[in-house]
Parts: sequence; C-alpha cells; structure tokens
Amino acid sequence: MNIGTGDAPEGDDNRHAAAGSLLIFSVCAALLFLISCGRADQPPHSNAAIPPKAAPHPTDLGPRVEIGTVEMGSGEHDLTLSGKVAYGEDRYSRISSPLQGRVVEVRAHLGDRVKAGDIVLVVDSPDIAQAYSEYVKEDSDLQYAVRAHELAKDLYENKALPLKDLKQAENELVKARAEFRRAKERLLSLRIPQEELNKPVDKQTITSRFEMKSPLTGIVVERAVTPGQSVGGDPSQILFTVADLAMLQVVADVYERDLALVKEGQYAKVMVEAYPGVAFPATVAAIGDVVDPTTRTIKLRAWVNNQENKLKPEMFARLVLRVGGTTPLLTIPREAVLEAEGKQFVYLVEGENQYVKREVTVTPISSDQVRVVEGLASGQRIVIKGAVLIKGQEAKG
Repeated sequence: MNIGTGDAPEGDDNRHAAAGSLLIFSVCAALLFLISCGRADQPPHSNAAIPPKAAPHPTDLGPRVEIGTVEMGSGEHDLTLSGKVAYGEDRYSRISSPLQGRVVEVRAHLGDRVKAGDIVLVVDSPDIAQAYSEYVKEDSDLQYAVRAHELAKDLYENKALPLKDLKQAENELVKARAEFRRAKERLLSLRIPQEELNKPVDKQTITSRFEMKSPLTGIVVERAVTPGQSVGGDPSQILFTVADLAMLQVVADVYERDLALVKEGQYAKVMVEAYPGVAFPATVAAIGDVVDPTTRTIKLRAWVNNQENKLKPEMFARLVLRVGGTTPLLTIPREAVLEAEGKQFVYLVEGENQYVKREVTVTPISSDQVRVVEGLASGQRIVIKGAVLIKGQEAKG
C-alpha cells in the first residue's frame, strides 16, 4: 500500500491535543508548588500591634525647658483683698423706740436727708403719762418732807421736840429725795428734756406725746414703721436707720501671711463691679487684732470717700493696696507653677536633667509673677518655662 503525503488522520490530532493539555497542567502544578514553598519560608503574619516607642525623657525636650534660680526681689506689688462696702463706724444709727405706744405721726421718709435733732417720729405713749404722774407725786412728797424737816428742826432747837422725832423727819426727807430722783430719772430715760424738768412743775408742758429725734445728720436708708403702728420699746425693733453716706468704709479680709505688708494710714483703691475701671481712693483706718480661726484672716477697715454717692453699703468690693516696696520677697514666674489635685507645685532641679515636684504656696502679685509663701528658698533652681511639658511626659509614663 502506498503511503501518501496528504493530511494526517483525525485520530492523531486528538492525541496531540491531549498531550499538550497534560504538559500545561504539569507546568502550572509545578509553579504552584514553588510559590507555596516560598511562602512557607516567610514568618507567619500577625495582627498584634507594634510595640510603642518609649516616651521621650525630659532631656528630649531640649531648649523648650528653661531653668531659673529663685531669688529675693523688691517685692513691690498690688495686694488685692476681698471685702464689702459698709457704713462708717459712728456714722450711722439704728433708731428704736425707748417706750411703748402708738405711732401718731411719721415725719421722715425713705431717702430723706435729716439733721441731728430733727423729729422723725411721734409716739403717743401711756408710759410718759404714768411716769409724769409719778414724778409730780414725788415732787409734792419731797416738798412736804422738806417743810416737815425744817419744822422739826426748829422745834428741836426750841426743845419742843424730842431728838428721835427730828431723826424721823430727816429719814423721811432722805427717802423723799430718793423717790423724787428715781421718778425724774424715769422721765429722762423716756427722752423728756432735762431743761423741761428744771422748770417749776406748774410751768412744765410735758404730755404723753413722745418726739423721736435723729441722733445724727444723714440720709434715711431704712424705714420700718407706719402711722398707727404699735411699738413695744424693744431695742431690737429697728424703726429707722439714718446714715452718713458721704464717707463709707470697706471691710476686707487680709491673710495673716500678708499682715506685715499692710499698715494704718496706707493708701488704697476700692474697685466694685458696678463701675468697671473706676478706682475710688481710700485709706486704711484700722487693722483688727483677732484672727478668724476658720479663714485665717484678719479684718481690715478702710475709709472711702463717697461724695458722689456711687458706692452702696453691702456692695462686694476689692481693696487694692500697693505693698512690699521695702520688704524683700521670693518671686517666681506664674508659668512655673502648676496645679494638680487642688495643690500647687513647681519642678525643682536636682541634677542634670533631673526634676522633682515640690509643693508650694503662692499668691499672685502681677499678671506674670507670683509670690512664694512656702515651699522654696532663695538660691534653689526650678523650671521656669516648659514645666507643663515635663508634666505631660510624666503622665505618659
């Protein structure tokens, strides 16, 4: 049989295709095996967080931290004390009725200006009528005792009366004078004028109407009485308050640690919220002698002129004094002081890049300086700038 050179039979084509597919599958399998082996050599993947870097030591803060030395300074600064406006001592009076009765006339009203001796209230009091009746009776008894003693004395001198009767007349005269004096003092306590009682009884014009007068010149700042009201003679029942408002006082609290900085006669300024930026001139009048055991403060009083009537009693006020001009004080920058858990502290430098907290007590003396009261001594080195950065690093651990 002759073999020709034409196309291959169909069966040979199928065998060639199957052999090609097998070759491709083998190559792919080999590649996958090599890849898997490569991955097996790598360390297994982990989702654990990468450990954080250590927090920088304060030495890493570099020039952002400045060191300074605590030194004594002149210490001149403003000392601000909290207080309130009050009536001046001996410049106000709380008026109450010395007797019982019914108010028949009110002559002073709230805001009125009165002078010392002006009538502010009229009270009809049975106490006056009763006391005056007793006074007249005792005056009559005294006159009778005087005449009886004179008669007894004449009779005794003429030997017409025994000595014991003369002594009896003398005793009666002594008792009559005492009773008259008691009745007169009672009327004086009811504010009956002395000059009226010095007149003969038939010339006196004393009635049951009592005229209450102002004891000083000032303004009626409080009134708690109306016509027809009954008053009971109780000193705690205040009917009027009259005050001289042209001169007031500021009562402030000064801490015992600042006591050496203030003195009587010292110039001061008074500031109140009602007039921002306005300073009222004042003068320290008195410094108390007793320390409040709770607040550790002493009361200080300063006179303040109030001719324009801007200040009102009971206003909250700040008393500002310029102090410390001749007293050396420890002062440090306000920025050096930090606060934690209600306590103030600074960072004391103990060595190269070594800082230790030191609790301190300070008081402000200006917008950027504070006075050291406790905790530091002159010559110590502290962090004066960047202390907050050291605190932040400590917080990070």
